[in-house]
Amino acid sequence: MAGPFTVAALCELMGAELATTDLANRKITGVAPIAGAGQSDLTFLQGKKHKAGLASSGAGACFLASGMEDAAPAGMAVLVVPDPQRAFADALGLFYPHPERRGLHNGAQVDPTAKLEDGVYVGAAAVVGAGAEIGEGTQIMPGAVVGPGVTIGRDCIIGTNVSIEKALIGNRVRLSPNVVIGSDGFGYAMGLDGHKKIPQIGRVIIQDDVEIGSGTTIDRGAMDDTVIGEGTKIDNLVQIGHNCRIGRNCVIVAMVGLSGSTILEDFVVLGGQVGTAGHLTIGAGAMVAARSGIKSDLAGGGVYGGAPAKPVKEWMREVAAVSLLARRGSDKKKK
Repeated sequence: MAGPFTVAALCELMGAELATTDLANRKITGVAPIAGAGQSDLTFLQGKKHKAGLASSGAGACFLASGMEDAAPAGMAVLVVPDPQRAFADALGLFYPHPERRGLHNGAQVDPTAKLEDGVYVGAAAVVGAGAEIGEGTQIMPGAVVGPGVTIGRDCIIGTNVSIEKALIGNRVRLSPNVVIGSDGFGYAMGLDGHKKIPQIGRVIIQDDVEIGSGTTIDRGAMDDTVIGEGTKIDNLVQIGHNCRIGRNCVIVAMVGLSGSTILEDFVVLGGQVGTAGHLTIGAGAMVAARSGIKSDLAGGGVYGGAPAKPVKEWMREVAAVSLLARRGSDKKKK
């Protein structure tokens, strides 16, 4: 943990404006939620939901949006920012930076033909295959396997026991433990005499600033590449089939399953356990409720739910109608 930081230093680092200067030299040693914060803690208020709680909070400093300064009690340093939650996220990274590791552990296995830039870390029992390339500042955690010919950009974190094959990975990518990238897609020529495996010869391309949660698997393309667009965030235990193309800044929540050749345009949000039938397109900015099943294309900008997925208001009317029919049936039985 880093710190302490003065309120003035936090303002400078976070691009915040200090509402009053008399508390500029107060030392802040940590971060905490509104209810549990103490005099040396930094907290934040997003919107008005917890405004009443802030009035009784003991926090020493708080991120607030412009126009909300009066929500803070006397004696609390107010750091005015456009988006308090984003500012608090940056502060968390400041107080709890990811530990920097450099060099090769004695137990690491790095092929002599691999190319590692300065400042790369390779942990115990990690393997870097022939011809792999790893950029400056990237950390390969213990037990991870970077296969032959894989390229990884700069300042990435490749978590414990991650497996990467046939992949091109950009800068500042984070892969949590047990992620599997580039394994064979599920493709077979089926027949009565058995199912013949179709060789998968594509890659996985992961662009800059992507984060992928633990246990997620992303299959290599059959012939084209599987692509994850820059800035996309993927939760734990997600399955992305071969030839899927995920746009920029998408959000995919846990236990989603994308069948092969599904296309997500930019800024799509999929709730937990959403499933797709494959070979379909979900338009830019669409949002799909948890546990929905998608069997055909969805237009961009809409909000959808249900199985099969449809506009959310239509889905909610159907759910209400079924509930009403069930109650009526129950009432008739009682009579």
